[in-house]
Amino acid sequence: MPDEPKLQIDDDWKSEAAKEKERLAETAENAGPQRLPPADFVGLVQLIAMQAIVGLGGMAGPGGQEIPPNMELAKHHIDQLDVLDKKTKGNLDPNEKAVLDTTLHQLRMAYVEAVRGGIPMGDEP
Repeated sequence: MPDEPKLQIDDDWKSEAAKEKERLAETAENAGPQRLPPADFVGLVQLIAMQAIVGLGGMAGPGGQEIPPNMELAKHHIDQLDVLDKKTKGNLDPNEKAVLDTTLHQLRMAYVEAVRGGIPMGDEP
């Protein structure tokens, strides 16, 4: 088995890392409260999509614990995006339409795969 390179950390590196950590902490303290981005259509799509992803079991909780899938919740949020798609037809700019279409497609495919037990389409026995 060949010798693997070993990571060597010297005291200079440690002190530089500590100084950088202090600078970042000071910058964060002086920056004040974090500002939210302006509300927009893509942000709304992402917000609803995130809820669908949670329902699909694709997110971990704050402590890293697994969030069990909830297919009914996932379907509800995918359906919400479908309503948004129908109600905004002809009123979206090309980027907004592309984001909504792509998001809906990916979530629908993930939902079908999850309902089928994680077996990708076309791979069933």
